[in-house]
Amino acid sequence: MVNERVMTALLEFRRKRNWEQFHKPKELATALAVEASELQEVFLWKTEEEIAHLLSSPSREKVLDEIADVTILLSYLCHDLSIDLNAAVLSKMNKNEAKYPVEKSYGNARKYDEN
Repeated sequence: MVNERVMTALLEFRRKRNWEQFHKPKELATALAVEASELQEVFLWKTEEEIAHLLSSPSREKVLDEIADVTILLSYLCHDLSIDLNAAVLSKMNKNEAKYPVEKSYGNARKYDEN
């Protein structure tokens, strides 16, 4: 969901380093999972109060960096696979609307096939 200016900067950064050769879909998807895990690790075993403190301290930058890493890799993957991320998200939301109608899902955390 990065804008065109940011995507151009990302592609230029990658091109200057000749990293396209390493950024195959499998590698990008794997790296995306690793970075998502690093984001999870920031919050692991912390209470809600500890998380609130973390997010209001200089340590917040770690969260921002991990979110940026996830976004960068997802942006590369979408670019390389010619996927319009906004269109994909809207399509998935339409599917979720059918799976999780408000009358069955409101205040309910169960999966659609468990209702």
